This record gives sequence, structure tokens and C-alpha cells, in this order.
Amino acid sequence: MKQPVVKVGIMSGTSIKFRLTSGYYNGKDPVSGEYVAEIAGGKIKWNGGMFDVVEFNPSSGDDCFELFDVTIGVNFHWERKENQSFRGSLRLIVEGDKLTAVNILPVEEYLLSVISSEMSATASLELLKAHAVISRSWLLSQIEKNKELAASDTEYVPCTVSDTEIVRWYDREDHVNFDVCADDHCQRYQGITRESTPKVKEAIDATCGQVLTYEGKLCDARFSKSCGGVFEQFENCWEPKHHDYLVARRDSASPMDFPDLTVEENARKWILESPDAFCNTTDKKILSQVLNSYDQETVDFYRWKVEYSQQELSELIKRRSGIDYGNIVDLVPIARGTSGRLFRLKIVGTKRTMIIGKELEIRRTLSPSHLYSSAFVVEKEGCVDGLPAKFVLKGAGWGHGVGLCQIGAAVMGEKGYNYRQILQHYFINSEITELYQKN
Repeated sequence: MKQPVVKVGIMSGTSIKFRLTSGYYNGKDPVSGEYVAEIAGGKIKWNGGMFDVVEFNPSSGDDCFELFDVTIGVNFHWERKENQSFRGSLRLIVEGDKLTAVNILPVEEYLLSVISSEMSATASLELLKAHAVISRSWLLSQIEKNKELAASDTEYVPCTVSDTEIVRWYDREDHVNFDVCADDHCQRYQGITRESTPKVKEAIDATCGQVLTYEGKLCDARFSKSCGGVFEQFENCWEPKHHDYLVARRDSASPMDFPDLTVEENARKWILESPDAFCNTTDKKILSQVLNSYDQETVDFYRWKVEYSQQELSELIKRRSGIDYGNIVDLVPIARGTSGRLFRLKIVGTKRTMIIGKELEIRRTLSPSHLYSSAFVVEKEGCVDGLPAKFVLKGAGWGHGVGLCQIGAAVMGEKGYNYRQILQHYFINSEITELYQKN
């Protein structure tokens, strides 16, 4: 097959400010300079005209455009705005009452940025190769999934809601006008702002067209920062679909040596200790390979602690969920996955009791941004008027824990594992398949 192109949603807003270098064309008309496009009456107001879609195409691969005030880390604790530059085409579309900027470019060009956006471009070559393969695999599997959803007569419903339970997962199927977004919701893509080094390009070129497959089908190759010691299974975070290559293993040279963390007693013991694992590292040299500057603001990710007073937790949950539970009486674990991550949690309040899930919904509800993970135990301290005075959440890992553990993989790279060995460790019995060669 030929190298595919990818449509990436970068940002949305009632207005979008951008700058085009010379070499861009709107249709047959050359355009360059700084512009602002606005939403007006359901159309795009730009350059004195009203349009349904506006697209700017480059005349060469060296042309680039800049978007102003792009939000990165949306709703996470490192959220901020920055100006970002991109190669390829810029398409402006209308989505509801906002404009969305979409970048269209070849997959291999996209990956140059993803690898440097997801981690430091100074990471080991084998880690970069491994990440190139999984990022390519995940992207192409999502494009394939999008086509399957579009062709299906069955509505895809990523949540169940009743009077007593809210279970919701957050995947990329809410992107209907482009393939993937540019933020942590999908995989980080920050254009040539964080591209690239010769080593990143070497890793992309060395693995060009390579993807992970299992029984002939593209792998849904997920990744997160730190599994916390044991991998999570796919179905505990997203739709109830089991993948044999995304199953529980210990993140160590002894992958079958781990307790059953779906058992509450085992999970509590595991989370409150600091067991040996590849991702259990404080080596700043290794962490700097994986974590960009703003990620390095996050410390104590392997084992962490968050504390809330009764008032803080009650107000936080009400604000984040939109549900008035009253004062919080208890947070009760109902179901844990293979890494100890909760995917069903009962919130007991003086006014209401509900079960919530899956892992990201729990993380969103119990933090002003997101908890590092849903692998945590709850300790209650003190008592005022019959209610806990304080809640202490002690947790493990950073992210959903499914698939490749970026920090664990970085340690493996430093220990001399090659990218094929790294991929086999995290994606059980998968194969590397070459889908296409460089154009």
C-alpha cells in the first residue's frame, strides 16, 4: 500500500489566528502572512468572505504554517497554551459553534513530531524505534476503526447511565471530521515545534511502514507514562473488547511474577509498597529521555499521594461530576483491573450514592485536572459530625497502564533491550509487519 495521509485536529475556537509562510495556496491563489478566521452564522469568516471550508495547501514539503494559542494537556495538570508550527495542509472546518483547525500530512511526517512530542527526542534509539512502531500502529488502527464505525449500522455508545451508575470511557470515536486529535486524548502531536533530531528521523526511517499485528490484524497499540508495575487490560479502560496482546504482565524481567491485583487485599498491599519494576526508577537521565520539560514537573509518579479535606472533596466531586452527593461519606472500590486500577468506584454521599467508571471518569471526578491514575486506595482520617474529616488517596502509576509503559520502555532501552524485545514485552505475541515502504 502507499503511505497514507492523516487528518489531525489541532485546536478549536470561535476564532483561530494563524500565519502562513510563502508557498501556500488557497485553491489557485497564493496566500501568505497572518490571518484570523472567525465563526459567523455557521460559516467561516475569512479574508472578507464566508465559507463552509477553507483549505491552504503547500507547494513544497518545506512550507509550514503557525497556529497561535494552541492548548496542550487539555484538562490535565500541565495544561497550557503555546504557538505551534506545522508542515502540510491546513484545513479550517465548522464544528457546531466553533472552528476547528485540521492539519493534513503524510503519516511518516506526522510521526516525526509525535515521537518528539510524546517524549524527549534524546531518548535511546531502540526506545524511539519502539515508539515509532506503536504510534504508527495505533494511528492506522484508529483510522481503520473510524471506517468500520462509519460503515456500521449499530450506534457506538461509549457510556451507560442509570440512576445508580455512570460508566463512561473516553476514546477517539468522538472525532468524526478528522482521524485523531493532537493532544493526550489521542497521542501528542505538536508539529515541528518539537520536531526533531537526527536520531528521531533515524528511528522513523528504520521502521518506516512497520506496524504491530496480531493474527493478521492491526494492533490497537496503546501507551501511557507508567503502568505502576503491572499492565492493565484494554477492556477495563475502554469498550468491553478483549485483546490477547494487551494482558496483565509485570513490568520486569520476570513478567509472570505478580499477584492478582483484581483482589482488593492484594491491590492494597501492592499499591502501598514500591515493588521492583522497570518503571520504578528515579534516574533523571532516563526520565529526561521520556519526559518533556513540562512532564518533568510531575514527580513521584510511580507511587503518589493526594489529600482532601471533607469540604474540598465534596465540592470537587460536585463541580467535576455535576452531581450533588452532599458530604462524602466514603469512596468504596467495587472493581479493579489487572494493574490494580479501579474501573468501578462507589461514591457514598449524604444525599446520593453512585457507582462511576471507567478509569478516566474516576480520575476526572476526583481531581481538579486528572488523578495520575485510578490505581489507588483510600484512607479516611478523623471524624467531624460523624463524617470523615480527611481523605487520603495513595496511588500507583501515571496514565491508564495499557500497552507500552513509556518509562519502563526507556529503562529497557538503557538496559540494552532492542525495540523488537521491548515491543514483545508490552504487546504479547504480536508481530512486526511492514505495511508500506517510503514513497
